[in-house]
Amino acid sequence: MTSLEGTAMLHEQNITAATVADEKRVAEERTFKSHDGTEIFYRYWPAVGESAKGAILLFHRGHEHGGRMAHLVDELAMPDYAFYAWDARGNGRSAGERGYAPSFAALVRDIDCFVREIGRDGFGQRDIALIAQSFGAVLTAAWVHDYAPDIRAMVAASPAFSVKLYVPFAKEGIALWQKLKGRFFVNSYVKAKLLTHDAERIASFEADPLITRPIASNILVELYAHAARIVSDARAITVPTQLLISGADWVVRHGPQHEFFVNLASLAKERHVLPGFFHDTLGERDRKMALDLIRPFLEKQFATPEKAIDLTGADRTGYTRDEADHLASPLPLLSPKGLYWAMSRASIRMGAWLSPGMKTGIATGFDSGSTLDYVYENEARGIGFVARMVDRTFLDAIGWRGIRQRKLHLEELIGNAVAALKAAGRPAHIVDIAAGHGRYVLDAIAKCAEPPASVRLQDYSDINVGLGSKLIADRNLPTSVSFRKADAFDAKMLGALKPAPDLAIVSGLYELFADNAMIARSLGGLASAMQPGGLLIYTNQPWHPQLEMIARSLTSHRGGQAWVMRRRTQGEMDQLVAVAGFEKIDQRIDQWGIFTVSVARRV
Repeated sequence: MTSLEGTAMLHEQNITAATVADEKRVAEERTFKSHDGTEIFYRYWPAVGESAKGAILLFHRGHEHGGRMAHLVDELAMPDYAFYAWDARGNGRSAGERGYAPSFAALVRDIDCFVREIGRDGFGQRDIALIAQSFGAVLTAAWVHDYAPDIRAMVAASPAFSVKLYVPFAKEGIALWQKLKGRFFVNSYVKAKLLTHDAERIASFEADPLITRPIASNILVELYAHAARIVSDARAITVPTQLLISGADWVVRHGPQHEFFVNLASLAKERHVLPGFFHDTLGERDRKMALDLIRPFLEKQFATPEKAIDLTGADRTGYTRDEADHLASPLPLLSPKGLYWAMSRASIRMGAWLSPGMKTGIATGFDSGSTLDYVYENEARGIGFVARMVDRTFLDAIGWRGIRQRKLHLEELIGNAVAALKAAGRPAHIVDIAAGHGRYVLDAIAKCAEPPASVRLQDYSDINVGLGSKLIADRNLPTSVSFRKADAFDAKMLGALKPAPDLAIVSGLYELFADNAMIARSLGGLASAMQPGGLLIYTNQPWHPQLEMIARSLTSHRGGQAWVMRRRTQGEMDQLVAVAGFEKIDQRIDQWGIFTVSVARRV
């Protein structure tokens, strides 16, 4: 090739690139059914060229819709990437009551369903990056925290971790009024001129018929609760993250944004404060400044991604280990905190005179199978109205409400797993290696359209084995359903299970033991017993609002010791499962963010 030919080819390539950049990409309009059947509308811009380097998902701010993020597809000038932008439920062209969702957690799960939807286009989690604004940025941060997806990167623009309501005690007033009167709607006070300096964006906002100004009170209240949880526990987030902060934001506070950044555990993290920017960071007049930061950050993560942080040693050096060690450290008896928790322990012992639930917890441990079975039954007992009221207060503790929701999620996923195994022509032999009394498994299989071939329940406790066997007898179940005493951490025994399990269940066990070597031994034993395609259902506790109360006031099943729990982030738990030879395929989490139930496939 002559130098003249080379120059001509380079000139032709430059013209082609410029033409591609100048042409507006056209969106396809699509919908999908989310977890509860709600139809979600979204736009899809295919990559320019034969194959995409990845997919970038756009999440709009509150009150808006994906159409108001569409300008980014061309302005980012990343033609080799596919783009997706949804309208959140209750917004834009998606279904649902305007400004409403059943819960904040339902919106977060919508994101999980959205990611599964675009998987139909061939994009796995490692092919995905997120760009989100304001309320959308809080949702995506919650999804990354709670579901621990293995995505390339996340860009959070002006996340609404703390909204400026301006009226004194407005947040408390909304929560109180909702408690007294039920759900109601709050109209946005924000004028378009406080969102951006861009005159065209201001005019389009004011004329847009798809803008949804009302927002349901339950979403506002839950936004504050979940935002506080995500900010304080951002050490659980290891995804490469870029944070863009609008320097002159009238809508949200800067403090929690900076706290979120400091707490992030991501090896690749960037923070940029954009002077003079109003809240609509990516719709500001000078947004090119922000886009010129986003583009290289994302391109770098797709080209040379950061190596994933190994979390399997977090029991030795992680922040949740530090937290558990702190909770296990005794307090000076005469210190204010020492006296407070001593009074708490005394009140529980006194409450046990009236409450059968508290009495069971003191006798067998608050983490025992007997206590959990009592919580599952959820029937206040005791002699007289006062006793039943005390027992109801015990049963309505947020942790026990989470436990009951976990049971519902277990039953759902066990039913789904049995149906999937049967559809694949497998007999569905089930083992639960630490079943407690086994109530949730027995309730789940009772609802199956086609029963599993066998159910083997196991537990280390003679009490649990005896009461679980009684449950089986009381239900007149066939001999294919059995209960045996066994150690859930005996890898050799687990590896020799006959028949080999098609579905293994581990619920509420690993959360009670801090040592990851024990968990790895148990998972390894199950993996050696299972054939490829077999399913594992496992639970986890990535967060809990009452960790100190539990550690300082409640006793465990281990000889009356203090019940000190070491949390595992969802990322840590999923890595332990992956190392054992399983691939996570589904997950549920309760509306408070306390307990997860996940499904993984043996690979």
